Amino acid sequence: MPEHTLRRFDDALAALHEKVASMGALVEKAIAQAIDAIYQRDEKLARKVVERDRAVNAIEVETDELARRIIALWQPAAGDLRFIFSAVKVVTDLERIGDLAEGIADQWLHTDTHPKPPASLRALAEQAMREVREAVDAFTRRDVDKAMRAIEQDAELDQMFRSFQREMLTYMMEDPRKISEGLALFSIARALERIGDHATNIAEMAIYMVRGHDIRHVDHEEAERMLQENNKR
Repeated sequence: MPEHTLRRFDDALAALHEKVASMGALVEKAIAQAIDAIYQRDEKLARKVVERDRAVNAIEVETDELARRIIALWQPAAGDLRFIFSAVKVVTDLERIGDLAEGIADQWLHTDTHPKPPASLRALAEQAMREVREAVDAFTRRDVDKAMRAIEQDAELDQMFRSFQREMLTYMMEDPRKISEGLALFSIARALERIGDHATNIAEMAIYMVRGHDIRHVDHEEAERMLQENNKR
């Protein structure tokens, strides 16, 4: 490529990278604010989360358009093409995380009694946010070790979700009048567990981008073996 063309190509890739980083920060903030709204009984903050989801959706559209333009103009190959493909996949997962954060806020807004959630829900939310942060950092920093840590964190999140599920079942069985509240809280916890699944997808795409290995359908031990073999080459 001529130097000026190469510079424009590099600038476009940098812009795509920035879109992913910005979107990651937005959805992490949305999760935090949705949970804060529940604990603080703050309807205004909950509505802000719902309204802000439009900004997340807009970045997804902009990212898709930018990726298509880069491919059409420069026909990238090898590592650059993997980055573009992975970025498009990642923003799709980030958009879905944003939808889940919006759903948490909306669920609470439409719950009649606005129950005060237990501390275990806050812990679940913090674990989900850690996983999202780790996965997005892994992608933006091209850090395979960090990506593997994010994937490992999802197992802990799943365990916490199962524990919360048992807690809610006990809560509802002890007082049938609390069934609607318990179901609302369970729905919020389920959304947090699904956020972790999307964070895992992001971490897996980080590994694909850096190493070229698709580990989406292999177990953790097999993924580690593949990466170790790659390191020996």
